[in-house]
Amino acid sequence: MSLPHFGLMIPGAVSSSAAYTVEAPFDRAPIATVQTADATCVQQALIVASTLYKHRDAWIPLAERLAILDRAGAIMKSRAEELAVEAAREGGKPLIDSRVEVARAIDSLKICVETMRVDQGDVIPMRTSASSAGRIAFTQVEPIGVVVAISAFNHPLNLIAHQVGPAIAAGCPVIVKPARSTPLSCFRFVAILREAGLPASWCQALVPDSNALATTLATDPRVAFLSFIGSAAVGWKLKSQLAPGARCALEHGGVAPVIVAADADLDTAVPLIAKGGYYHAGQVCVSVQRVFVARAIVDDFVARLAAAAQKMVIGDPTLPATEIGPMISPAEATRVVQWIDEAVAAGARRVCGGKAIGTTMVESTLLVDPPADAKVSTHEVFGPVVCVYTFDHVDEAINRANSLPFAFQAAVFTKNLDTALRAYRRLDASAVMVNDHTAFRVDWMPFAGLKQSGYNVGGIPHTIHDLQIRKMMVLRSGEIG
Repeated sequence: MSLPHFGLMIPGAVSSSAAYTVEAPFDRAPIATVQTADATCVQQALIVASTLYKHRDAWIPLAERLAILDRAGAIMKSRAEELAVEAAREGGKPLIDSRVEVARAIDSLKICVETMRVDQGDVIPMRTSASSAGRIAFTQVEPIGVVVAISAFNHPLNLIAHQVGPAIAAGCPVIVKPARSTPLSCFRFVAILREAGLPASWCQALVPDSNALATTLATDPRVAFLSFIGSAAVGWKLKSQLAPGARCALEHGGVAPVIVAADADLDTAVPLIAKGGYYHAGQVCVSVQRVFVARAIVDDFVARLAAAAQKMVIGDPTLPATEIGPMISPAEATRVVQWIDEAVAAGARRVCGGKAIGTTMVESTLLVDPPADAKVSTHEVFGPVVCVYTFDHVDEAINRANSLPFAFQAAVFTKNLDTALRAYRRLDASAVMVNDHTAFRVDWMPFAGLKQSGYNVGGIPHTIHDLQIRKMMVLRSGEIG
């Protein structure tokens, strides 16, 4: 049986580059083939997008854009299970979580529509001074220009919805580059937008045949905004190469800290921390990684978390019972096991896990007191590894949590309001969850990496705002009182 083939999603483009095969991370079985884009195709995509933006009379009216997004959401809802299975198969996220991802992607389009219906500009105060007499002023929103969206593998549908949906809502032509390992959900999403009535030129999808060509796409002078989700090394480098005037949003990873105070309710805390740490095999940018636990309860906490970790079902992500799927590639699984072994050799206590299962699976791992300079303590593991550290005073835990050049979401478990507020005020983080894990997110809230963890703010309404120009009109008339 021949594999499904995904061709170019660039109007009028023909590529001389070869296709490649997408493999399921669980068993490395081939899923589909994808045509890559050569340099000519990338230039064609940029020409199409920039030409659209320049011709203002051809911009899609707001009401039509919102109707397209509404119809696309309805189509996705009718195909939700199909989309969830495909996302689970290509990305390795268990089906139970991929179903949630599809629901979130559908809701993301709804949030795009709701945001644009109520955010149309502002009235600027006038007539409050002699210099502003006889004037009224207001702003209206316009699209910023061509958007290039470069996405990651770990949420192959909802990340695309978060990047492309706001661009369409704001009226920007968008070119999207999915992760090479998980392009299928992206292509399905773009096809659904077109089925819903979006002209093909307004949203193009491609996988460049090289990283150098992806850089060319992102840094082209015709690009007004780069939306990047991926590694810090790549994101910061691209930011430094952007054309003058181009804006960007970067979403990298964190080394998420959790503080568990002595008065924490462990019946509540342990299941949440286990979910936040091992969900999607830890391949989440705000996954629980460093857990600072009060000395009085650390032994109880470790025993409970180890028991929870060992009960989780590891296996085929397309099966409903699976709770933890594979790493995205054999190389990533090998790296994670190496980091675990290095930490143990340096003095960490391995309570459970730490071994590979096949070529892409890693056991749910719990390490206690790895050295402060171990990779698992200083870098984002992006694997199913949770590290526990003992503390005597909350301020000690806060200082250790703040010791790294990364800051994203953090958490504290406590029954004491003062402890919660102290942690909230002092933790380096864009969000602090109280009695919840660090991976909590809804798609309308601000989502921002600080320090080396990112730049600018994600979340549907915030992304739409970034993709708009607020153009002001000032009217002067003797009829204005």
